[in-house]
Amino acid sequence: MEQIMKKVGMKVSIFMGISLSFCLSLVGNLLSGKFSFPMFLISFAASTLISLVIGFLVPMKKVGDAVTKGMERGSVKARLVESAVSDLIYTPVITLSMVALVRAVVPKMAPVPVSFPPFPLMFVKSLVICLVVAFALIYLLQPVFLKAAMKKYGVGGPGGPGAGHPPVQGDK
Repeated sequence: MEQIMKKVGMKVSIFMGISLSFCLSLVGNLLSGKFSFPMFLISFAASTLISLVIGFLVPMKKVGDAVTKGMERGSVKARLVESAVSDLIYTPVITLSMVALVRAVVPKMAPVPVSFPPFPLMFVKSLVICLVVAFALIYLLQPVFLKAAMKKYGVGGPGGPGAGHPPVQGDK
């Protein structure tokens, strides 16, 4: 069962990483004031790689279990806390990387000289917006991806252990 749950966690990490990367790259590109498809693709590819690395290195299930200890599994409060923690782990790293990437790549791609606001201002503005967007995405998508991955690997069932959430010690 532990091996199956690792596969479920891996699948959820991949889906979440790709979804977060797609949406945050889109938001970042739209925030620039001028959508650039090549820049969107570059930032999407880079942020996907970063989010997948984070997803493989950080045991989100263990982190989520630790921060929601004592809360009812699957409750709104537990999901809000898990989403906030996941958001705070992924989003600052992705946003910092994307702002740095944009500042490095755009001047080379632009036909005319480009000026940017100071780095801290650009980063903080992007971070605040991306934290809000990512939180909403994580809160909404994580249960959907978890349910799909559990179904794929045959974990849980109507009303049984894992019905919507991975089984924990004590589930019968």
